[in-house]
Amino acid sequence: MDIKTLDSRISDLTGSLGDPTRRAIYIAVRESGEPLTTSGVARLFDIHTNVARHHLDRLADDGYLSVSQRPAKTHGAGRPAKTYEPTNKEVTVHFAPRRFEMLTELLFQVLEEVAPENVSDVAENVGRSYGKQLAAEIGAPEEPGYDDAVQAVATAMTGLGFSVDPDVAGQQLLTSHCPFGETATNHPEVICSLDRGIVAGMFGALSFECNPVIIPHTRLDENCVTKIPVEITR
Repeated sequence: MDIKTLDSRISDLTGSLGDPTRRAIYIAVRESGEPLTTSGVARLFDIHTNVARHHLDRLADDGYLSVSQRPAKTHGAGRPAKTYEPTNKEVTVHFAPRRFEMLTELLFQVLEEVAPENVSDVAENVGRSYGKQLAAEIGAPEEPGYDDAVQAVATAMTGLGFSVDPDVAGQQLLTSHCPFGETATNHPEVICSLDRGIVAGMFGALSFECNPVIIPHTRLDENCVTKIPVEITR
């Protein structure tokens, strides 16, 4: 199973995989060619080792990861560090993707009835609030550089079910998969506003103010592009 399929299947799970950071960590362990240590995961996600250990132990307690003393390739001399590997526990979803899309479509109909004129503004504001909350949850570094901020945002978005590649030099994020599926195509003004708000909220929480500009793809084999020129607010 490739990472896009795996991420799509687990994006709506509750419990231990419901947390976006923990879900992203699980994907990273599944996709790794070697066991991962707590410190390795902490570096990968720019989080404190205690936070990484909490997520890894929760995944292990729920049977998604196994713990061993099998050495990782990056481990040096001395006693091997505790490492984590994926188990064969099956990942299942609680409802089919089509039902998720149906519920999302119904939600949009409700929103259009309640606030037909400013629904996009509402979506962006909701996204900004959630982006700030998400930045706090992933334990991002206190004073990240721009490169670190772009990587942290891309990692967090991947944990939400997107497939995002950071393009630091181009000051943009390239999204090849959106968890909203056809809903994004049917309601781009709202979905793009929500996405724009999430990205802006996360960057703002990392002391980089920005007003992202999203360029939706016109073909399925193209990426959605999120332009993220920023201003440092420290």
